Amino acid sequence: MRTGRPIPPLTLTNVERETLERWTRRPTTAQALAQRARIILSCAAGKTNTRIARDVGVTKQTVGRWRMRFLTARVDGLLDEPRPGAPRTISDAQIEAVLTRTLESRPADATHWSTRSMAQASGLSRSTVNRIWQAFALQPHRTETFKLSKDPLFIEKVRDIVGLYLHPPDRALVLCVDEKSQIQALDRTQPLLPMRPGQAERRTHDYIRHGTTSLFAALDAKTGKIIGQLHRRHRAIEFRKFLDTIDAAVPATLDVHLILDNYGTHKTPMIHRWLARHPRFHLHFTPTSASWLNLVERWFALLSDKQIKRGAHASPRALEAAILAYIALSNNSPTPFVWTKTADEILASVARFCHRISETGH
Repeated sequence: MRTGRPIPPLTLTNVERETLERWTRRPTTAQALAQRARIILSCAAGKTNTRIARDVGVTKQTVGRWRMRFLTARVDGLLDEPRPGAPRTISDAQIEAVLTRTLESRPADATHWSTRSMAQASGLSRSTVNRIWQAFALQPHRTETFKLSKDPLFIEKVRDIVGLYLHPPDRALVLCVDEKSQIQALDRTQPLLPMRPGQAERRTHDYIRHGTTSLFAALDAKTGKIIGQLHRRHRAIEFRKFLDTIDAAVPATLDVHLILDNYGTHKTPMIHRWLARHPRFHLHFTPTSASWLNLVERWFALLSDKQIKRGAHASPRALEAAILAYIALSNNSPTPFVWTKTADEILASVARFCHRISETGH
């Protein structure tokens, strides 16, 4: 026997159903409004509040509130209630038109919209367009890059490397190894003008190249310490010398697990012979196009930001001295990079991203 208050029946007209379904499909619709539309469509399908709450991920009270709001005011009841203050001068239709243009079209003379071009196309002011974009976290002027790994062993390699970060083996050292090759020793054509109150540091736009150097680095994943070595060339023979340096620096009682990429110098016959003579070394390769799995890349970013990008070096030797000084300072007070994501979380995130980009039709 059914207990509790009876659920009032809810039926939809064709126009109401079409409106609600459009709100759930359109990528420009606010997420809160899309959720309310899904709730009402489920109510019209005869589902109970408990079932809808479980499916949508809200409370039963939330479902009941929007059911009653719809029964009282129909579709208008799902919109946010008017707030105190001056009445709105921009309608929902105008806002949706701006969002639709922003997300689904481009201006004729550019690759992306600006506030000026959108204002001309929509008939609104630039400040209004800017407020709409801010409200929906849209930034047409920004772009980011991505690349998905096509490695057939992507899943296995992710689980292997993340397992080393989260659960390192006993009596072993996990080192993240890579090379920052062809670091240029650049000097400006004229002396720098130092920063002053009200004036940023100034430098000439052109520079003089004085040669290059390559940094071989191994980051201790547990302590954050760096083993570094500089060479003017970047070949298998230099990598083997770096392996000798690692071998001498790590106590002989510990196994050594190296996380590194698939660069050719890491897989030559010379390196295979060296590894055969040093059985305590174990290599773990990152998937292709997935260097973000190697923590030493994050340390390279710090090195570039703090020493290389704004540095002025009159020779490769001066550049190498600056890099070695930075390594020494880092090792005086090392700070490890803490890996927090599990392999399952990473793979789930990649799966969601693949699903999202597959829906774009590209």
